[in-house]
Amino acid sequence: MSHGWEGVVLKLFRGRDFTFTVTGAEQIDEDFRRVRVTDGGLLAATGGAHPTMWVRVWFDRAGKPHQRGYTLVDPDPEAGTFSLEFALHDGTASDWARAAKAGDTIDATLQGTGFELPDPAPARLFVVGDPASLPAINSLLDALPEVPATLWFETAHSSPDDLPLRLDPDRHTVHLVPRRDGGARLVEEVKAALPALLGPDPSDAYVWIACDTATTRALAGYARRKLGVPRERVNATGYWRP
Repeated sequence: MSHGWEGVVLKLFRGRDFTFTVTGAEQIDEDFRRVRVTDGGLLAATGGAHPTMWVRVWFDRAGKPHQRGYTLVDPDPEAGTFSLEFALHDGTASDWARAAKAGDTIDATLQGTGFELPDPAPARLFVVGDPASLPAINSLLDALPEVPATLWFETAHSSPDDLPLRLDPDRHTVHLVPRRDGGARLVEEVKAALPALLGPDPSDAYVWIACDTATTRALAGYARRKLGVPRERVNATGYWRP
């Protein structure tokens, strides 16, 4: 499938193309589906994987190329495999995930991903996300298993048990926040709680934010400018636009 003008632009920015082959799929719950794939040589070409690593996956939408970013779930560099997790809703990507079966192939472009674990390791982790960033959140928690974490997760679910979050009840605290007013409710709740949790010295903390672009920008600016979290201790990515 041709990737259109977006594919040309990604090539100019040194995007590398790969073809994934589906080996199986499972319905995690009614809202999430996991599709297992072989990586088409991606992990060997990149020397492995890092936490929150993602790729742009290409779908056909009414004959036109359509790409979305997805985090690599449980990458295995030796086997050349990983999974992609889809938060299901009405849309081209979700339709593909629902129908995916062993032997299906799909194109992907690696461009734009990059993440290094904070050094020194943080004493405290604060995470803000939503269903789009859930796989990345899990990879971050897996990479920092000893670090206590507080999460604000924007969702319609009423219990963390209803979500495929990899939580350690001894180390992780989760606040579920319904989406209201384009993310304003999430911004309000994080701003109300974060100052006291950070305390007077935020230098040993790490703040990771990935939700809609406007919410991400608002909270990243707040953490850096208002609360004094060092810039290198804030990682913020706008995952989508309303």
